[in-house]
Amino acid sequence: MDACTASVWPRLEPFLLGALQVAPPSKLSMHYLRKMTCYVRTREGCFPRLGWHMWRHIACGKLQLAEDLAWLYFETFDLLTPRSPEEKLEWAEALSQSQSPRELDRQRSKLYVDTLQFLLFLYLQQLNRVSLRTSLIGEEWPSPRARSPSSSSEREAKTSSSNKNWDDQAHLTFIQTHLFELLELLVEPGELSGSGQALRDSQLSAEAVQALSLLLEGSASRGRTVHPFHRLLGRAPLQAQAGYSKLSHSYSLQQLQNWLRQTLTLNPFGMSTCLRSGKKLAWALQVEGAMKRAKIARNTHMAPPGSRVVLMSQVYKQTLAKDSEKLAGANVKLHRCSEAFIYLLSPLRSVTLDKCRNSTVVLGPVETSVHVQSCENVRLVCVAGRLAIGASSRCTVHALTPTRPLLLPGNMALTLGPFHTHYPTLEDHMASVGLAVVPNLWDQPLLYSPDGPAPDPSCYHILTPEEFCTLVVPFQMEGDTCEVPGGLPPAYQQAVEAREQRVQEWQRMVKDAHLNKEQRRQFQALVEQKFHQWLLETGKRQELDSLLPPTIGQPNPTDHSQSTCSTKPSLQQQKDQTSQQAAGQTPTVC
Repeated sequence: MDACTASVWPRLEPFLLGALQVAPPSKLSMHYLRKMTCYVRTREGCFPRLGWHMWRHIACGKLQLAEDLAWLYFETFDLLTPRSPEEKLEWAEALSQSQSPRELDRQRSKLYVDTLQFLLFLYLQQLNRVSLRTSLIGEEWPSPRARSPSSSSEREAKTSSSNKNWDDQAHLTFIQTHLFELLELLVEPGELSGSGQALRDSQLSAEAVQALSLLLEGSASRGRTVHPFHRLLGRAPLQAQAGYSKLSHSYSLQQLQNWLRQTLTLNPFGMSTCLRSGKKLAWALQVEGAMKRAKIARNTHMAPPGSRVVLMSQVYKQTLAKDSEKLAGANVKLHRCSEAFIYLLSPLRSVTLDKCRNSTVVLGPVETSVHVQSCENVRLVCVAGRLAIGASSRCTVHALTPTRPLLLPGNMALTLGPFHTHYPTLEDHMASVGLAVVPNLWDQPLLYSPDGPAPDPSCYHILTPEEFCTLVVPFQMEGDTCEVPGGLPPAYQQAVEAREQRVQEWQRMVKDAHLNKEQRRQFQALVEQKFHQWLLETGKRQELDSLLPPTIGQPNPTDHSQSTCSTKPSLQQQKDQTSQQAAGQTPTVC
């Protein structure tokens, strides 16, 4: 019989959702985390569960972090904690009923996290730390060698994994490079030297190994079933290989480290594998070369929950509309999309917009986080557990979120506005991922700058009611939602009503003019002329043109599944069809 073997790899979500995409505070270095490890192990009320009040005491009193930053890390870790939608909705309701800072703090005091896993989470923030050494050898900065990968698949992987949070090779390298320090954080104080470092004969408890399941998972003997790390080590042959002692019920630190170095491998469900062998999606009417460079790849047909990935890259001058089970619960990345209109109307796990330009993105409810990085002139509409924006300019975000929008360094001319749209199944989708209409902190951003100078508050502004217009999702779907969930803020609702009142007054004025048939014809022609001129000047014409149904009789050559979104032009669009110019844009349903 063959010996029992195992493959272990870094989990995607802690790196993707847990590591903030910015350099961490200097006080989260290993030197201070060692001190924190000893502190929480020897103080009552800190182990094995760490509450908000004790973490605030450590973060603000010991590590000298701001309270807002301390809560940011605590809240971000909680986003990774598996909870049922019902539990999330109950928590949201409790927060929304907190009318004062004291009541809010009392509610937060009920939140506890796994102490050892939280220590690993804090260390994980080093993922995006800029290292002087690696910068000098070219790993952090561009180099001629990096500009010419040896194969097209490597080029795609490098292009699509420009930040480490999505880069499965970076995840593996991080674990391999920092494995000893990660294990050292889990060692009990009695197993440490006087300087707080682990000894060669140190032991790791079963609880410590269970904490590693935050970062690691794997399978045994080339099996397809994916197990959390501690359950994988529940197999007796693997326990022996990893240095488990039945007498002490613990693992040898040295032997476990050596075993992990032998078994660690690339995540088989990561971005690299998805690009290389994931299911490719194509769609009809690739006109005028606009879609030749676009790529959509997914692993949702084979990956376990938490590892489902959908990549949409270089969608150009197209409308992409999708509502299907293939998206539900997926981590989605939109990469280098330009002049596109993208509607992903399904409950999603997370969404990243990377290097997108001049595009509109409308999302279904996003359970964890939406991250906007290095984007320009993008309009984003979302309901999300967390919103983060970094190194982006002239972007407008209409959000409904229970957490403060996180503005990372490098932003310029951002606009924040209230969530302003709906589609028929929106409220059902929100309930399925545990997102409620309150609390809604869309207009209370948190500017992140832990060590550097104070951030410039002029990098964003709140959309004024005078600038505000609602957004209509232009697709027919079945469902019960017929208005913006939770309604609009009063000032914005009044602005919408005032605009509707002006339209009604205009209609009455036209009616009272008692125009004859010829005058009505001339007047209608003038209005339509001005309207088409406005469409061209504002770029709205492209958006309307792209909603025209595709030519009948051109089936999808690759994927025959149907979306529940259907495109049906509005009355004005139907009028436009008679004078339509061949623009080459069609709606995409994949």
